[in-house]
Amino acid sequence: MEIIIISLVSFLASLLTFFSGFGLGTILMPVFALFFDVEVAIALTGIVHLLNNLFKMTIIGKKATWRIVIKFGFPAIIGAFIGAYILMYFFNSSAWITYNLGDKICEITPVKIIIAVMIFSFAILELLPFYKNLSFSENKLYLGGVVSGFFGGLSGHQGALRSAFLIKCNLTKESFIATGIIIASIVDISRISVYFTKYSKIDFEENYSLLLFAIGFAFFGALIGKKLLTKITIDFIHIAVSIMLILLSIVLGLGII
Repeated sequence: MEIIIISLVSFLASLLTFFSGFGLGTILMPVFALFFDVEVAIALTGIVHLLNNLFKMTIIGKKATWRIVIKFGFPAIIGAFIGAYILMYFFNSSAWITYNLGDKICEITPVKIIIAVMIFSFAILELLPFYKNLSFSENKLYLGGVVSGFFGGLSGHQGALRSAFLIKCNLTKESFIATGIIIASIVDISRISVYFTKYSKIDFEENYSLLLFAIGFAFFGALIGKKLLTKITIDFIHIAVSIMLILLSIVLGLGII
């Protein structure tokens, strides 16, 4: 069942990435968390996210504006390392609260709280009109790289902040997307290298088939998204995803998943 759910979400999330402020990881990580520990969910999502971005680079990467990639990407590496190391500091921390919900034992841990707060905060921001219009001048790209990279390393939420800083760079739609994909890949490589210093408990022999399905369907979603690139974001879907993420963040923060 988890393969079906995760494959479907991977496809839809990858498709929506082309049109909305949400990234693949923002939507996919909470779904992975339904079936795995939060730490493992972050790592598995990071792998799918990186490989999907590398695949997208092959179909649209040539449209990237490298001047922006360099200005934003290198500071983002620093931010990603800092965010990832902070997350790792709380790795394997003991549960703050443990309680029973029927037959289920629920644990509220520092990592769950951090990720729940990040998901909740960014989902709420996506619903606020002022945030949709938030933008920064190009001379703030270095700052934007550090901030976006930091939250990317901490929770995987880099797309919305990155978009706010890139939106004023006078890029075409194709260049905007391609530039963002390359920067996201840089952040993914940085944070995953830190995650895997701690995530030795991930059994890839056990999870590789699920990963392959998730990656394959994410690739398929990217291809469909490329064909529909000229379409406009559907507001109803955007709002529905935000509400879903808010609910998932609450459930995660309460230790239910």
